[in-house]
Amino acid sequence: MVAMPNPPISTRLRKEGLPGSPIRRIMELADRENIINMGLDPDDVISFAGGWVNHAAPDELRSAYTSIVSDHDSFHTAGAYSPTAGLPQLREMLVAMDEILYSTEGLEAANILVGANSTQLTYCLFLALLDPGDHVLLFDPTYANYAPQLAFCHNGVDILTLPVLDTKDWSYFASPDEILERLEDVLKRDKPKLLLFSSPDNPTGGIMPDSTFFEIIELAYHHGCFVAVDYAYRAQYFTKKQPTQFAASPIIHPNLIKIHSNSKWCRGLGRRLGWIEARADVIDTLEAVQQSVVLCPDTVHQMALASYLESALPDGSLLTYMDNSRAAYKTAAQHLSNYVDKFLKMRHIVPQGGLYTVVDVGREADSFVYDMLEKTGVIFVPGSGFGRTLKNGIRISFGPLVNDLNRMKQGFERVRNYLDLENNPGP
Repeated sequence: MVAMPNPPISTRLRKEGLPGSPIRRIMELADRENIINMGLDPDDVISFAGGWVNHAAPDELRSAYTSIVSDHDSFHTAGAYSPTAGLPQLREMLVAMDEILYSTEGLEAANILVGANSTQLTYCLFLALLDPGDHVLLFDPTYANYAPQLAFCHNGVDILTLPVLDTKDWSYFASPDEILERLEDVLKRDKPKLLLFSSPDNPTGGIMPDSTFFEIIELAYHHGCFVAVDYAYRAQYFTKKQPTQFAASPIIHPNLIKIHSNSKWCRGLGRRLGWIEARADVIDTLEAVQQSVVLCPDTVHQMALASYLESALPDGSLLTYMDNSRAAYKTAAQHLSNYVDKFLKMRHIVPQGGLYTVVDVGREADSFVYDMLEKTGVIFVPGSGFGRTLKNGIRISFGPLVNDLNRMKQGFERVRNYLDLENNPGP
């Protein structure tokens, strides 16, 4: 009997290779087994690589889960499919949350689609909006997962990049008029179908000026380009006033699509849930796509979040929770900037939001990161996965260490001590 050969994987992936995910590289770098194989003690390693928050979820949200699990009928209901676009009561509460916390105008439940998570929703958005041969515009630097997602999602989508980090003075959106001029050139010449970026930004921690944000939306609208904004870090802003751009409405700006995550604001990283705000016809199209991808979002998470918001919005406890957690990350960001100045003496961006900053290490960052891990037991993320402008940059995250600022300090002291020895080896 002749053995049947193993069926080959997709011709496209065999030909082009699997898209390399910088996120996967980061996870592999920080993997406990990898650290042990390098001869290091995992408990002694200090990681600035993690893109996660570490504050506690609201106790009232935990209680909402307890109520569902402890009640026979509620738990039975939680085992049912929800509508593909999400539970109506949750969609209504998400509209209310945007109105109360951010003063977003005009949204209705029909403008909300709930999904399994923002990563899945972004993937579905690509399927819903793009055709082979379309151009997608990304900023440089930008979130490392967008390009691999596009490569998996569509064969033939062309990714364009627009530098927004000035490597001469190491600043984010420092020359908005110049960036707008270059953006208009790209819109006229290449006619991208979609512009995608995050606000606050991952990896820089920067927030573009409000006036520039709305000019970008209008400019893209006049050139037939959607603008999708990833608001994963919207809860972590450190400016004196809440940025006006957080309240931008797809009803007023019909080419605007807002991507939201349940991961960062309430530390729901593993309790996967996300939602998208867009004009109604985009939501309808996304719903059709989502039916073939996840069928419906998780019912338990939807029920718990809806129950929590129904009480936490009117009694003000949600706003208090958000203010307290934001203050903690602002303090961590300030300490991070101080430690970079004191111990590394390297150029960096002072975070305006999010969980990160980017630092210019003055040399090829990939080798720098591996040297630091091997010699000091401190993990950073090389900037090359976020764009060409960060080839000499590293991303530093303060999210996991928000409650342990002393350990953050220890990490920078270790790096300083090693660099001092490297630069002054002695006799």
